[in-house]
Amino acid sequence: MTINLNNYGLTPTLKATADQQPTMTLARVTAQHREFYQVITATGELTAMVSGHQRHQASGNVDFPTVGDWVLLTATDSDQAQIQTILPRQSVLVRGAAVGDGQGQLIAANLNTVFICMSLNANFNVRRIERYLTMVWESGAQPVVVLTKADVTNNLAEQLAELEPVTIGVPVISCSAEMGTGLSELTPYLKAGQSVAFIGSSGVGKSTLINRLMGAEVMTTKTIRSADAHGRHATTHRQLLRLPAGAVVIDTPGMRELQLVAGDLDRSFVDIATLAAKCHFRDCQHETEPGCAVRKAVEAGELSPERLASYRKLQREMQYQGMDARQLEQAKVARMFGSRREMKKFLKSARPGGLV
Repeated sequence: MTINLNNYGLTPTLKATADQQPTMTLARVTAQHREFYQVITATGELTAMVSGHQRHQASGNVDFPTVGDWVLLTATDSDQAQIQTILPRQSVLVRGAAVGDGQGQLIAANLNTVFICMSLNANFNVRRIERYLTMVWESGAQPVVVLTKADVTNNLAEQLAELEPVTIGVPVISCSAEMGTGLSELTPYLKAGQSVAFIGSSGVGKSTLINRLMGAEVMTTKTIRSADAHGRHATTHRQLLRLPAGAVVIDTPGMRELQLVAGDLDRSFVDIATLAAKCHFRDCQHETEPGCAVRKAVEAGELSPERLASYRKLQREMQYQGMDARQLEQAKVARMFGSRREMKKFLKSARPGGLV
């Protein structure tokens, strides 16, 4: 059996890189089960493990393969191949760890488009979209917001208006997988050779949507709780599938919490970045500094206080991701006291013979 890897997103650049290692086999990771990887090669599917050399060279999570990676393999005497090299990633989707380590957890790699799914029921949350947009822009892929379950809302125009200030330059598509409406708007992103992923909270309908695009019930779906519109995980691991339209798609487990890794907020908060360029001080924190264009915009009603508060929250969170456990604890204590000066004053007073 011969498989055309171009149908799985192989680019001329990646092929040229792989051709420099003619003794190895080119493959794309299609699924991961702990330390085992399912891969697709020009001759079929294989199970692979990371080689000892590759494992020794890894300095953190991001140095291990993830679904969507292009890798070079060598055969072994057993049924398993060994992953010797991960080819350069064109994009990589990463979520932050619970405790900052500056690296985070890999979700998927080499994506052209990431569909950020949010349902139009009680799950609808503008602040959550800001968080997802930040992660996708940082990955290097193109974000597209997909509002699912359009058949359950009576306030679509109002909800779209709420999203407008936070989705600047990002396509927004509303659809209903149950009714089959709006799905055609996804077609331009699903052409042959394209790699896409669906991300979002549990219960937003990612698996149902993929089933409709596949034309078959290939993904398990589960019901949601009516009280809060949250669902159980229908997808328990990431996997890569080929769509009839030609693209390959990666479904991901629902994310109840989404921590961010250190990065840049300018793409997801382009309105604040534009205003910040007009601040009197280059390093303005938009708090008490004179000549702050951002706070002026809030006072004038041109920027919502909630938007600025979200920006500050994500900024702090991304700073925390670059800290070790001790630095993180110090930062949280300093924030509790409002300033390092107040923290030092408290610590001094707590010593024997101090102010208290």
